[in-house]
Amino acid sequence: MKFFLPLIALIYILSACDQTANHDASIAVVDQYLQAVDNNDYELMESLLADHYVGLGPSIDDSTNKELALASWKWNSENLYEDVQYDRTQTFASTIEEGPNAGEWAYNWAHVTLTFKDGSGPVELLMNAVYKIEDGQIARSRTFYNEAEVWEQLGYRIFPPLEVPQSE
Repeated sequence: MKFFLPLIALIYILSACDQTANHDASIAVVDQYLQAVDNNDYELMESLLADHYVGLGPSIDDSTNKELALASWKWNSENLYEDVQYDRTQTFASTIEEGPNAGEWAYNWAHVTLTFKDGSGPVELLMNAVYKIEDGQIARSRTFYNEAEVWEQLGYRIFPPLEVPQSE
């Protein structure tokens, strides 16, 4: 019995160390990915996205896969954005033990500044992203930011729909 309590303590400490190592590795994957986006490093981006990658957001119907995500970033950096700057970024990780979302997850909060090739902007936004990490790669992501705020910063205005009189 006197060996039982130290054995349980040792198992707990070892499992906590393993979980911390997983969290650190997940944070590193996300941080590398954001740096790759900042630097237009498509090869690094490709290596960090799993072949079965699915990205969602920010709109409810937005979704992408690895091939489309890479093509979109490349097109945006060549045609739309002069610079994408992630600052005041913070990434942390957790493990979901069971259920449909079980696995290793990393969460990133960032202040993002977008400058555009056409001289519009810059646009600043607060972005939240959640990444599922599998085998050292991003398997899923869900991105959240206020799209209306981006459009407003670019000078767009939102109006209610026009009411068209009904003819009788």
